[in-house]
Amino acid sequence: MKPTFVIDYNDIKKITMEKREFSPWKWQEERSYNQAVEVKNHTSTLYCSGQAAIDSNGISSNEDMESQLRLAIANLDEVITSAGYEKQGIVRLTIYNTSNEELWPCWPILQDWIAKNNIKTSLTSLQVSKLFENLKVELEATVVK
Repeated sequence: MKPTFVIDYNDIKKITMEKREFSPWKWQEERSYNQAVEVKNHTSTLYCSGQAAIDSNGISSNEDMESQLRLAIANLDEVITSAGYEKQGIVRLTIYNTSNEELWPCWPILQDWIAKNNIKTSLTSLQVSKLFENLKVELEATVVK
């Protein structure tokens, strides 16, 4: 005979997600990220595809890096919020770009967005030779709640 388990959901306490950031150095704070992020007791994870400067009709931008970064951030915001998550739940952010030289002057835009949304994330930025069509920057995120 198999044992029977009965769960009384009234006895279950609400699980609160815990998030801790780790950075053995201070220099990355000027760049708005952490070396590692630990998450415990989370209830779900959202893996976001790379969001780039593509409008709601699926048309890729031909604009400069700054304009494309702003639209990529807006698109990432839309994906995260429409899925029912909060931006402060971002634990991993990867930035793909076609020119570090063009991206670096735009970095304060990203830092402002990170600060405004209280995002404490690990981050990787990669220069790649080409993105889809004329795109210059793409943001990929992992979000927890």
